[in-house]
Amino acid sequence: MCGIAGLFLKNGRLEHDLGALLAAMTSTLCERGPDSAGFALYTNGADDGLKLTVTSNAATDFEKVAANLGRAIGATVTARVRDTHATLSLPADTAVQARAWLADQGVTVVSEGRRLEIFKEVGYPTEVARRFDIPSIGGTHAIAHTRMATESAVTTNGAHPFSTGRDQCLVHNGSLSNHASLRRELRRDGIRIETANDSEVAAGYLSRELRRGRSLGDALESSLSDLDGFFTFVVGTETGFGVLRDPIACKPAVMAETDDYVGFASEYRSLTCLPGIAQARLFEPKPATPYFWESRP
Repeated sequence: MCGIAGLFLKNGRLEHDLGALLAAMTSTLCERGPDSAGFALYTNGADDGLKLTVTSNAATDFEKVAANLGRAIGATVTARVRDTHATLSLPADTAVQARAWLADQGVTVVSEGRRLEIFKEVGYPTEVARRFDIPSIGGTHAIAHTRMATESAVTTNGAHPFSTGRDQCLVHNGSLSNHASLRRELRRDGIRIETANDSEVAAGYLSRELRRGRSLGDALESSLSDLDGFFTFVVGTETGFGVLRDPIACKPAVMAETDDYVGFASEYRSLTCLPGIAQARLFEPKPATPYFWESRP
């Protein structure tokens, strides 16, 4: 099962409503994936800064973590807390040092990027959205996922979206059959894979191809031959939003496009909350065909 919702805004006037629209879209998909949910949002970012979204146990004092991290790396670090997660803002050139220090403290990095923030947790999707106050978050584009676990445990880290590269994320509905061998290959190539979830392998594959200098469209195209299984991927980068279905396209998908936005969902009813949906161009993305939209100049 699993459910996916995604929204890419073309009209800047809608940016304030990004989180509210995404939460409304996700609320109709709860029965497709009731065990956990996650939200990846591309918000405003500082040109010379970086955001690490992190999670840890319920007793973690993230303000204290930020202060101690700042002393450890010799830089100013601030924390914005949302329930079990926090977004740490720090200088971009301290990322490697910061990640190593956080790992030693038992703090998990969920995402890294200039604009990307990911919030995910075990629980019913509407409750997860409420806990993180997703409706209050603005930005340019976002992806959400509701999970029905089939191949790995129901945990916070096992929930989608997965991020294996800076300002990159992926959600997945389906199953990959060659993820174990590909996971070993990606780790040898220096891609950080931390869970048993096959979807993180797909995210890592795209990160590796992007590191090699390929465009996202080319990376999606090559995944059709390199990833064995059935899948619908929705992906995000700092500047774009992409969709890919496998050649069989057995997982449901529908899209809506207007002058103001591009919306994706596993079911049409998830799109009905979008403004002007009655006038939108509705279509089912074709099998084995990459779709990609980039940010406004």
